[in-house]
Amino acid sequence: MSIWKTEELDKIASTDDLHISPYRKDGKTFGTPTWIWSVVVDGSLYVRAYNGQASSWYQAAREQKAGRITAGGLTKDVVFKLLGHTDQKRIDAAYKANYNKSPYLAPMLGDRARSATVEITPA
Repeated sequence: MSIWKTEELDKIASTDDLHISPYRKDGKTFGTPTWIWSVVVDGSLYVRAYNGQASSWYQAAREQKAGRITAGGLTKDVVFKLLGHTDQKRIDAAYKANYNKSPYLAPMLGDRARSATVEITPA
């Protein structure tokens, strides 16, 4: 498993424009980019699906386990790791810090979105 370079994470963390594109079923074609919130915690990058495990991008990430992201001027091929029901208190805190003024924050801290938390690492 690769790790992020500090400058890459800094670029991603400084912007609010992460687009995620898991592979389609053919395993070769990237899906339509979907804009989502991201957070960086202890050198790792995390995202959550607002609509939980029913989200189409989350289902594709679960099935294909890889894809591409674009954020902060970077385009990276990546690997997706589903977190399931692990302790996510630090991820919750990062969402609160980054998106505290958004009316969409509460759902992103709820069980539905938390159940669809994904760690993203470089491929």
